[in-house]
Amino acid sequence: MLPDLFSDLPPPDGDLATAPLTAIDEGAVLIRGGITRHAEHLLSDIRSLTAQAPLRRLYTPGGGLMSASLSCCGTVGWVSDQRGYRYQRTDPLSGRPWPALPASWSQLAAQAAGRAGYAGFVPNSTLINRYGRRAEMGLHQDRNEGDFSAPIVSFSLGLACLFLWGGSTRSQRPRRIPLTHGDVVVWGGPSRLFFHGIAPLPDGTHPLTGPCRYNLTFRHVRP
Repeated sequence: MLPDLFSDLPPPDGDLATAPLTAIDEGAVLIRGGITRHAEHLLSDIRSLTAQAPLRRLYTPGGGLMSASLSCCGTVGWVSDQRGYRYQRTDPLSGRPWPALPASWSQLAAQAAGRAGYAGFVPNSTLINRYGRRAEMGLHQDRNEGDFSAPIVSFSLGLACLFLWGGSTRSQRPRRIPLTHGDVVVWGGPSRLFFHGIAPLPDGTHPLTGPCRYNLTFRHVRP
């Protein structure tokens, strides 16, 4: 069972405007349960979007296979292969543009960013990650966006996980922050380039997602 570091907070009500907000670091906050009431709609959209641009496991530039599966929507999507990490306008599997970012997603992400103190956030790319059993994400920085003035907004759906929150250098020991279904994390400003990742996903089953976790991360990518 994952430890609950936020057991002193009131129960989440699923409303971004009133859900409990906790500071993680300077410029970074957790909005506990902020999108719970939107979860079924978001998951329905994920099924539709990934029917157009299927989830896939990407290779790192060094040849390693990522354990989480990924797809994207928006004007650009994130890809990784032997040529490196980058954003591009077309899905390499199909050669077609990525599916459009749903307006309701953009509105939720903007509301979450505003609640965290980042007014005027307009995402133009969303990464859709699916974590199955033991899938993880190593410590990394989000550096490919080209615009570090905008925050990253992250939605968690399904199984609980441990979010690894580091610092400005890879050598800093990360904190392990439990994230549960409906949680939102927003980071920017002083912590925009902090290292972060996901610990291996424990076994379990969620009523809406089965044995996996979905993560939506909203970004503003400079063309």
